[in-house]
Amino acid sequence: MFFNNALVTIGEYIIFSAKVIKTTPLVFKRAYDVLKQIKKIAIDSVFLILITSVFTGLVTALQASYQSKGFIPKYLIGVLVGKTTMTELAPVLTSLVLTGKIGASIAAEIGTMRVTEQIDALDVMGVDEYEYLYMPRIIAGIVSVPMLTVISLVVSIFSSYLLTLYSYDISFYMFFENMKNYFLPLDLWLGISKSFCFGWTITSIACFAGMKTQNGAEGVGRSTTDAVVYSSIGILMMDFIVAKLIFGGMGI
Repeated sequence: MFFNNALVTIGEYIIFSAKVIKTTPLVFKRAYDVLKQIKKIAIDSVFLILITSVFTGLVTALQASYQSKGFIPKYLIGVLVGKTTMTELAPVLTSLVLTGKIGASIAAEIGTMRVTEQIDALDVMGVDEYEYLYMPRIIAGIVSVPMLTVISLVVSIFSSYLLTLYSYDISFYMFFENMKNYFLPLDLWLGISKSFCFGWTITSIACFAGMKTQNGAEGVGRSTTDAVVYSSIGILMMDFIVAKLIFGGMGI
């Protein structure tokens, strides 16, 4: 029974996604709505991402130093921090934080509109809910998450440098010069690619959960929980899939 329900839900999500994609040529018509959602997702989340990124960088440098002790020279800590942050920590942790903030907010907002029949009213007026409600939020997520990921990347690496400077006396030149020497464009490309996929995952699942809301306030709460849980699972799944597609094609 559970397996059948899961298959039905996945099928409905695929159909929902197809309908949203079909409305994307109208994105410029909804430019104001997209910008409004970018403000809510990106600008209003900057402070939260900054705080998260500072401690992510500190922990990453501390763990890199501890794990490499006796095996890798300390002057290569910058290399470990840079590669780990670019490929994994910045996109994944940023997206997981946004899932709790943005995913829950979108699901609750749309879920409330569903149970109060506001979406039904839009249908009566001939307004396409996919174009008006879902597409702007999803496009905004696809745009916003990579921007926040870049901010997280810069802040995390800089906070890592500060810890290595004061704890291990590693100079600015030594930290960043080694990072530059071992830098591969693929590292950055992988992290950015993941963040685009995560932006879609967070907002599309949140919109879908909100659209399926039933049973009043209790249903809104359930939809909000579902959005956070399934978006988190989706992020981890996409993390593996994107890495496998990029690295798998290289024979790694």
